[in-house]
Amino acid sequence: MATTPTIDRTEPQMTARAWGVLLVLCGALFLEGVDIAMLNVAVPAIVDDLDIATGSAHWIISAYVLGYAGFMLLGGRSADLFGRRRVFLVGLTVFVAFSGIGGFADSGWLLVAARFATGVAAGFMTPAGFSIVTTSFPEGPLRIRALTVYGAVGAGGFTLGMVAGGVLTSAGWRWVFFAPVLLGALLLVAGRALIRPDTPHDRPTSGFDIGGAVAVTGAMVSLVLGIVNLGEGHTSSGVVALVVAAVLLAGFVAIERHAAAPLVRLSILRHGLLLATSTSGLLFMAAFFGFQLVVTLYLQDLRGWSPLETGLTFAIMGADLVLAPLLTPRLVRTAGNVVVMTAGFVSAAIAFGLLLRLGSDWTYLDLLPTLLLVAVAFALVYGPLTAAATEGLDESEHGVAGGIVNTAFQFGAALGLSLVTIVLVGDGSGVATLEDYRRALVVPAVAALLAVVVGVTAWIRPRPVSAT
Repeated sequence: MATTPTIDRTEPQMTARAWGVLLVLCGALFLEGVDIAMLNVAVPAIVDDLDIATGSAHWIISAYVLGYAGFMLLGGRSADLFGRRRVFLVGLTVFVAFSGIGGFADSGWLLVAARFATGVAAGFMTPAGFSIVTTSFPEGPLRIRALTVYGAVGAGGFTLGMVAGGVLTSAGWRWVFFAPVLLGALLLVAGRALIRPDTPHDRPTSGFDIGGAVAVTGAMVSLVLGIVNLGEGHTSSGVVALVVAAVLLAGFVAIERHAAAPLVRLSILRHGLLLATSTSGLLFMAAFFGFQLVVTLYLQDLRGWSPLETGLTFAIMGADLVLAPLLTPRLVRTAGNVVVMTAGFVSAAIAFGLLLRLGSDWTYLDLLPTLLLVAVAFALVYGPLTAAATEGLDESEHGVAGGIVNTAFQFGAALGLSLVTIVLVGDGSGVATLEDYRRALVVPAVAALLAVVVGVTAWIRPRPVSAT
């Protein structure tokens, strides 16, 4: 009598070493996210101590974003070509070093320069770490689980950074820079021990596109600079920077079309979900950073809350660290990455829509529904979005795909901050009223709605498979 073959339906398990590698990479992403979030709370104290002009204070954050977004594509391609482990560890080393320099800075220009260098280091470290995750875990349940944890911890950096910033600023703003040095040093030691070097067959055999690298890096820096200048009210210099960015981008496209070994294969955007995830990710981050800035200013400037009280207000958003590993993998297995991330966009749109009725005497309980919905949004968006970005792409292009997605994140952050700033200071008085805050909150609400549209479009539109 024939026996029915049994089917092993158990999921593959992660080894202790795999967990160790994942924790190192998650720690680096958390470090990057918490770094910029902490400064949102610490900037007023830094400005007072270093006697930085109010109109120049934004450069403490903008310089980081400028370096980060400007060098992200170059960092992603460098990881693919020169080794993901090597680029990750070098980027982390430079990140730690310049964080320490920022902590010892005794002048505004030195602090801004250190922040720019730290951003450049993150531009190499982050896409290299992302590609290590996608290439270290085979496609399927293990990669879904790894990217879910990775995304949850990265989102946790953004959401918990406000809390950490409030606590550390209360002890002294320099700890906002010294704390990442301590964490980064531990990650460096663990990373060198746990992350295996890339094998030769994991890397492309083609060379490095110097012309394309120079053109796209100059274009990215000019584009972010133009956005920041427009948000600051410097229309002429902003327009000039945007024109320069357009010229350099056109030159980059021309170079890539004829280069034997292009920095970015332009057709990569026509396959899979990379274009949709990058666009929706840009909109989602624009919404989140715009929301975070407006609410922070509302609580501190209009309501008179302390940095610590403001930071603790955002603590509940760290619930995504619990929700994402427990909930998101099950939803992805049932509905797929695109449906889950789009549900996250819907949660964000509802959250920011609730804020449009902001009152002059709102308490923590009034803000709580929005904060919880933002936590749900991050739990549903970050992991599935980063996983969907590499669908249909060869592993040799995962680094540049990570660079494109994270570049979109940073542009979204710069765009959201600039747009809400323009609205807040629109009348030129320098003093924002409750109505100004309400108008500024329209920006994140609209950006989240547009992200929903992009997500739904990606869901219903058939996608060609990439030729590798």
